Amino acid sequence: MQTLNLVENTRVDFNAFKLFDTRDHKDNYRKLALAEQLQTTLELDHLLNIFAMEAAKFVDFSGLYFKQTNISSAARGSKAGKKERIFELKLNNRYLGTLTYAINSPISITNHKILTQLHKLLIHPINNAIKYQKALRIALEDSLTGLGNRRHFDQQLKRAMHHANRQKSRLGIVVGDLNKFKAINDSYGHNIGDDVLIEFANALRMSTRDSDSLFRFGGDEFAIIVEDASEKSLHIMERRIENAIQENALLHKYKVGCSLGYTFMNRADNEKSLFERADNMLYSRKMNMPRVLTVV
Repeated sequence: MQTLNLVENTRVDFNAFKLFDTRDHKDNYRKLALAEQLQTTLELDHLLNIFAMEAAKFVDFSGLYFKQTNISSAARGSKAGKKERIFELKLNNRYLGTLTYAINSPISITNHKILTQLHKLLIHPINNAIKYQKALRIALEDSLTGLGNRRHFDQQLKRAMHHANRQKSRLGIVVGDLNKFKAINDSYGHNIGDDVLIEFANALRMSTRDSDSLFRFGGDEFAIIVEDASEKSLHIMERRIENAIQENALLHKYKVGCSLGYTFMNRADNEKSLFERADNMLYSRKMNMPRVLTVV
């Protein structure tokens, strides 16, 4: 793996022209055109698509991938090649991520030098895209539990309903809250209450599939969007949540329980009607505390 570290002099503004060889006007124009295109988007996928079109002139590759700890992206149509060539990208000695080419033939020394110069044009747009994605994630994330917030739920529910209609699949929505959570806060303080919420969020993660989307609305109110759902899968999820709560030492210590209500989308539903039906089921359960959920 090769490391490319772009170091800027903090006393002088970064000047992309310094990356270019002033003796080759045609090459300068090409690089300037690429730099301009890379400034048109903050979406990583789109950045890689733009960059891949230029890099393909010098490298025979079938896939281009970017990877950071919690962020990954790929150019459109990427697939495995005969070998991989990995470049580590840094900006002022700060790790940005890795750029991986799925190559089909070796990269010549001349083209390797060109590729290194092109990477210098890519580093700042990638850095901006990473910051943008992190800002989006913070805006859509509950800061205490790391689950999605209400704004994220509204976006995801709309998307999931459209997807279910297109695919003619079954969409389920689960809403829940903790029983007597206010008593825990009043008796033990908000720090313990926060710990309970964090552990309950972890119990939900353990009890759901990777394809399920988890949210906290605030307080002790939670929701789960379940795509490709069935009565069986939701009953299994309920049992798993109950078991996860019982097996969690902190939740068991404070005798935490939860109530759940759920329903399935029908053709007449909009986002509001679907959520309200699940919420009404939750309210009914809390009033009557039945042991078996009724699916509506």
